[in-house]
Amino acid sequence: MEMFFYGFMQRAFQASLLISFIAPILGLFLVLRRQSLMADTLSHVSLAGVALGLLIGINPTWTNILVVILVAILLEFLRQLYRTYSEISIAILMSVGMAAALVLMGLNDGGATLSVTQFLFGSIVTINKQQIWMLLGLTIIIGLLYFIFRKPMYVLTFDEETAFTAGLPIKAMSILFNVLTGITIAVIMPIVGALLVSAIIILPAAISLRLSKSFYGVILYGIVIALVGMLSGLVASYELGTPPGASITIILMLIFAVITLVKYMLHHMKFARLFNKSQG
Repeated sequence: MEMFFYGFMQRAFQASLLISFIAPILGLFLVLRRQSLMADTLSHVSLAGVALGLLIGINPTWTNILVVILVAILLEFLRQLYRTYSEISIAILMSVGMAAALVLMGLNDGGATLSVTQFLFGSIVTINKQQIWMLLGLTIIIGLLYFIFRKPMYVLTFDEETAFTAGLPIKAMSILFNVLTGITIAVIMPIVGALLVSAIIILPAAISLRLSKSFYGVILYGIVIALVGMLSGLVASYELGTPPGASITIILMLIFAVITLVKYMLHHMKFARLFNKSQG
C-alpha cells in the first residue's frame, strides 16, 4: 500500500471523497430534469476554457470556470428560447464549444496542445492543493444549497409550471444550478478528464435510481456507489497505469451491471414463487 505515501495519491483520495458527495446530488437533478447531456456539453465547452487559458498564459482552471459560467447562463437562455425543443440548445453549444476549443488549440503551440490532451483524459498526478480547497468549498456550498433549497428544487424539477405559479424564481434557480454544475465540471475535469467527467456525475445517480424510489434514498445510495467507484477506480488507475476517469467509469459500469443482473434475477425468482403458489 505504498501508494498512500505519495502526496499526489493522498490528494487524489481527498478529491475522490469530495466528488463522491457532490456528484450524486448534481447527477440526480440532471437526470430528473432530463438534462443528462448538459454535463457532457459543459465538459466539451470546458476544453475551450482550458485552451484559452493556455493561449493567454493564465491558469486554465480559472479561464475554464469563467467560460463554463458564461455557457451555463447561455444554456438556460437557449433552453427558454427553444422550450419545446430543449435538446437544440445542447447540440448548439456542444458544437460551438468543440469548434472553439479546436480553433484555440490550433493557435497554441504543440506543448499547449499536449496540456489540453492531459485535461482531455485526466491525470491523478496533476491534482494540487488548490483544487482540493476548491472542491472542499464547492462541496460546502452545494451541500448548504441542497439543504436550504431541496424542496423548491424538488418542485422545480418535477413541475416547472407549478414552481412558477408558487412564485419561485425558476430562471434564477435554473441558472444557479447550471453554474454550479459547470464549476464542478471545471474543477474536477483535470482529475477525471473532459471525455468522462459527465459519466462520473451521472452514473452514481443513475445506478442508485435502480436501488431506491425515495429522493433521499437515491442520494444516499449514490454517495456510497460514488465512493466505491471513485476509490476503486483510483487504485486501479495507480496499479495499471490507466487514466483515472476511464478506470472509475468502468468500475461504475460494472456496479451497474451487477445491480441490474441481481435485480433481474430477484424479480424472476419472485415471479416464479408467485406462479408456483397460484398453481398450488
